[in-house]
Amino acid sequence: MTSRPARQAPLLGLPEQGRPPVYCRNPQCRRELTDPASRLRGYGPECDPDNRTVPAREHHVDQDPLPGT
Repeated sequence: MTSRPARQAPLLGLPEQGRPPVYCRNPQCRRELTDPASRLRGYGPECDPDNRTVPAREHHVDQDPLPGT
């Protein structure tokens, strides 16, 4: 039989080790970003200069209906 290692007691009294805060690059905003995509870009959805967070516009093509339909 192999013996199992004893369970280690949880460390207490240490500061919480989480992600460092990321703030918006817009000088007027500077809010903390919580969304993973916003954290990667460095801009919140309202401040993003590329407007990647806005849904794509629907594209309509003006064409005649197909014959026989």
